[in-house]
Amino acid sequence: QVQLVESGGGLVMPGGSLRLSCAASGFTSRNYLMRWYRQAPGKERDLVAGIISTGGITNYADSVKGRFTISRDNAKNTVYLQMNSLKPEDTAVYYCNAVHRGSDYWGQGTQVTVSS
Repeated sequence: QVQLVESGGGLVMPGGSLRLSCAASGFTSRNYLMRWYRQAPGKERDLVAGIISTGGITNYADSVKGRFTISRDNAKNTVYLQMNSLKPEDTAVYYCNAVHRGSDYWGQGTQVTVSS
C-alpha cells in the first residue's frame, strides 16, 4: 500500500523553527521528485519546495527562500522540510507529494500554526 505520512507539524511562535518529515512506504521514493506544498484556509494549495531524486537540485517558493530547506534521505525513504524564522503567514496544512512517470502520490498533511 502506497503511503506518504507527514509529521512534525505543530504550534510555534513567530521566529521559531519546525522540521517536517515525510515518510514514504509502498514504493521506492528515491526515484521520485519529492515536493512540499501548503494550503492555508480559503487559499489554493501552493508549492513550497521541491527536490529531485538524487537531491542535487532543489527549488523554493520566493516566500520561503533563505528560511526553508528541503532535503531527503533515500536510504530512509524520507524527505524533510526544515523551516526557520517562521512567520504567521506560514500557517497552513503542509502536504508531501511524490511524482514519477505518471504516478502522483499525496500525504494527508500536517498542520503548522505560527502564532504568539
